[in-house]
Amino acid sequence: MSNALLTIFLVEDDEVDVMNVKRAFAQHNIRNPLFIARDGIEALEKLRNGEIPKERRIVLLDLNMPRMNGIELLREVRNDPALYSTTVVVLTTSKDEQDMIDAYNLNVAGYLVKPVTFANFCEVMVALNKYWSLVEFP
Repeated sequence: MSNALLTIFLVEDDEVDVMNVKRAFAQHNIRNPLFIARDGIEALEKLRNGEIPKERRIVLLDLNMPRMNGIELLREVRNDPALYSTTVVVLTTSKDEQDMIDAYNLNVAGYLVKPVTFANFCEVMVALNKYWSLVEFP
């Protein structure tokens, strides 16, 4: 296992959810670098212009966002040879089966529905932290 921390790129338009991720990271001593984009267009720009480190990164992606939603962003990422191998985990309120099918068809590493309570949200962040600390990345 590598000791290098993964960069987490949160693509989320809801300020409360952004704050919940930051609070969960702080409360559970998750020290991964965290970058944020508010929609798919901003995320794509940051990915393409090199603002988000290319090596050892995971995108946490909301689906329901203005301007460019998560599925549209995933399509752009998977059609871009420079971004194709980006690891993406969906973190959304959508329980819609078609959203899940579309996301998995675009090779997401996982599909998580956001919990309602902050305590449960923290559990998800802790589980993700454990996952990304165990997984090997090139």
